[in-house]
Amino acid sequence: MFAIDRDYVKSALPARDPAGHKGTFGKVCLLGGSVGYTGAPVLCARGAVRGGCGLVFLGVPQEVWPIAAVKCDEAMPFPLPCDASGKLTADALAPLREYYDRCGVLALGPGLGRSDGTAALTAALIRKFPGKIVLDADALWAVSLVPDILREAKSEIVITPHEGEFLRLGGSLENGRKRGAWEFARRYGCVTVLKGHRTIIAHPAGRIYVIEAGNPGMAKGGSGDVLTGVTAALLGQMETERAAVTACAVHAGAGDVCAQKLGEYGMTPSDIIEELPYIFKTITE
Repeated sequence: MFAIDRDYVKSALPARDPAGHKGTFGKVCLLGGSVGYTGAPVLCARGAVRGGCGLVFLGVPQEVWPIAAVKCDEAMPFPLPCDASGKLTADALAPLREYYDRCGVLALGPGLGRSDGTAALTAALIRKFPGKIVLDADALWAVSLVPDILREAKSEIVITPHEGEFLRLGGSLENGRKRGAWEFARRYGCVTVLKGHRTIIAHPAGRIYVIEAGNPGMAKGGSGDVLTGVTAALLGQMETERAAVTACAVHAGAGDVCAQKLGEYGMTPSDIIEELPYIFKTITE
């Protein structure tokens, strides 16, 4: 088991190539959002931008695309087919194919909603997307219907459940969080980020990491969406295991800066996003 500190993160983060361009630092495609849940995908996209990603695409239901477009400046929202309730459907798969070759990372789940359509789309993307995948929120609900689908992915998967989502997926906490996360990671071959107090990152090979940073002020809707975005951004720039661990560490570190500046009651996920540059700067300098 490894406790993650500043030295680990500094050694893990790659140096920015002075001759690099926006394509050098990763291209990610984020999918989420539904009527009534327009904040989650935008927070995710902003987290990815602050995570150093070169290009961030954000696919949302066409019903809420105007809202996402107004909220996003650096990320690039685009509309996708949705049902009458404003949730993505399996028909979104066809227009997404143009991103398969352009993006090395897919993040799916924030604000996605739960329906037959979102479940079918999630399953199809896990089977077909050739790059790395991050699954969170309602994408984890879709996976809970058929957990074995995780074994059908073409590349590496990172899942980011809180304890309730983890149990719904079929995970067990009877022998503790560390053991439970590792057993799940080994069973399904995915890097498992079990969020909460002292977040656990478990690799299928048996390596377990613990994030000591973080505070109760981060326990607010939207914090996990930010983590998903940061994770996706770093997956586009780093090896999977280190990307997942580093994302959790910088996310928690930014949360601690917010708590020091603003207090745990009033801090928000947007505040965490605003402190990400400070964390990256202080670690890399």
